[in-house]
Amino acid sequence: MAPKPTPQDKFTFGLWTVNYNGTDPFGGPTRPPFDVVEVVEKLTEYGAYGLTFHDDDLFAFGSTDAQRRNQIDRLKGAMAATGLKVPMITTNLFSAPVFKDGGFTSNDRAVRRYAVRKVLRNLDLAAELGAETFVMWGGREGAEYDQAKDIRAALERYREVVNFLGDYVLSKGYNIRFAIEPKPNEPRGDILLPTLGHALAFIDSLDHPELVGLNPEVGHEQMAGLNFAAGIAQALYHGKLYHIDLNGQRGIKYDQDLVFGHGDLYNSFALVDLLENGGPGGVPAYTGPRHFDYKPSRTESAQGVWDSVQANMANYLILKERAASFRADPEVQEALKAAKVDELSVPTLNPNETVADLLADRSAYEDFDPTAYYGGKGFGFVKLQQLVTEHLTGAR
Repeated sequence: MAPKPTPQDKFTFGLWTVNYNGTDPFGGPTRPPFDVVEVVEKLTEYGAYGLTFHDDDLFAFGSTDAQRRNQIDRLKGAMAATGLKVPMITTNLFSAPVFKDGGFTSNDRAVRRYAVRKVLRNLDLAAELGAETFVMWGGREGAEYDQAKDIRAALERYREVVNFLGDYVLSKGYNIRFAIEPKPNEPRGDILLPTLGHALAFIDSLDHPELVGLNPEVGHEQMAGLNFAAGIAQALYHGKLYHIDLNGQRGIKYDQDLVFGHGDLYNSFALVDLLENGGPGGVPAYTGPRHFDYKPSRTESAQGVWDSVQANMANYLILKERAASFRADPEVQEALKAAKVDELSVPTLNPNETVADLLADRSAYEDFDPTAYYGGKGFGFVKLQQLVTEHLTGAR
């Protein structure tokens, strides 16, 4: 039986996740939405830490100021009553027809200006609710046709706006950082900043790169055929893992948004092991919210939505337990040592070693026997992975 989640686990859910009504390109809704107060109460009941949302999740696009304030106050009341947090907010620049060619990079300048105003308003709301992360997913920032978009100009417009927003939070004294969420495609044929690596390069060009990091999503990286756990390791290496979206994906196809662990289970195990035990000496590599960005299957009833909420948290905690068991196994430690995993942390060059020093070291070349690796000196990676399998399946 999986451990019971508590707020200390920092599990968070998007309001858009539990309120996904089952609509897809081939069929309409199969469920009605829940009221935000009910969502807050249910998530609290199941042990979640927080709720996240786009502006249009909480109040409908085009709402009056009074309608907007009413929903904000209802959310704040529910938060005060339950203790649930809002650690992250994002802005919907992809659903309304006005954003059909994007928000920050629309060819229409008036649309771009409208998008910036919409985001500024939501940054103020984020500060009001105590959110410290502002996620930017550019779902419509892209194109289907190569001649339709000047990509260099689009990236410059993207950069212009992110710089402007950075200046805004600094001027207001907001404790908010931005997190870019990459995705290769869908709904656009191609999306700007399609992978974690693209986003890192873009961030390096900004005026305030310290304010901007990443919000990688399992399915988005795997849609591009990439290894999500490896990507997260790179984000951590650069100090840019500001937030994370957990879900499940099975191969290179559309964005499935399955329950976390219901996709590539091996990679999910590696990810949880990295997040929980990835630092030196087993220090947790990531301390932020474990955010679930998934879609309850359109086959599910209202109760099925809450079943899926519990499944996400249960799967993470199960994998956390399995990872701890794996790390504590003496045979695993022996296999890791045999595989020389720890030796990769040893610098290749000696302290202050010069080119002359390396050339004078006969053990590095003249006396080194590369033929010993033919039929010998294996690394034992298969044995190590088999130990992963045995811990993952509970065989150990």
